[in-house]
Amino acid sequence: MRIFRKAAVTPRRLGILPGAFHPPTKAHLALAQAALDQSEAEEVLFVLPAVLPHKHYDGLPIEKRLEMLEPATEHELRFSVAISEGGLFLQIARECRAEYGEGVALRFLCGRDAAERIFSWDYGDLPAIGKQLEEYQLLVAPRRGEYRPPFELSKAIARIALAEVFDEVSSREVRAMIALGQPWEHLVPDRIVDQVRETYAGHDASLRTH
Repeated sequence: MRIFRKAAVTPRRLGILPGAFHPPTKAHLALAQAALDQSEAEEVLFVLPAVLPHKHYDGLPIEKRLEMLEPATEHELRFSVAISEGGLFLQIARECRAEYGEGVALRFLCGRDAAERIFSWDYGDLPAIGKQLEEYQLLVAPRRGEYRPPFELSKAIARIALAEVFDEVSSREVRAMIALGQPWEHLVPDRIVDQVRETYAGHDASLRTH
């Protein structure tokens, strides 16, 4: 794991927000801020995986995404930014454990839609999701509906409150609005509006892919 900015705290609970950040949105920041405000984490680590699970870095290289993610998060001193070698939650958790030590509780932040994907993935040689949740927890925000975890895993999964206004805010929506020539600026952090405009100008392929 390569950490590009580290919060000046020693957390007991680390919130981890992995994503493709293509581009970073206000929903990403709101979810991370909610974890801090609701005392679910003392630090939130935004993670760009070097290898995305079940998809590729088509359209926009990881370096360009990092160039947007760093200024998007720099206003909050408890936000950190890193690139992980692995892309699956268990791989990222183990990299975080190596960086942060055994004493910190690892809590991945995601929305309902992402949580459902996590439980449907084929993990190959890695442990099943139930076994993985012995190493980390999930904090799941409602997103066009509440997430209902399997009963047997519910102790490792908790709800985090997030306003409904963010239900339709996504990187995919930003790219779609840019491609259609519709207003999109309200969906991304104000501090990177100009950077997003410049980054995606002429990148038609990146607007259609992950």
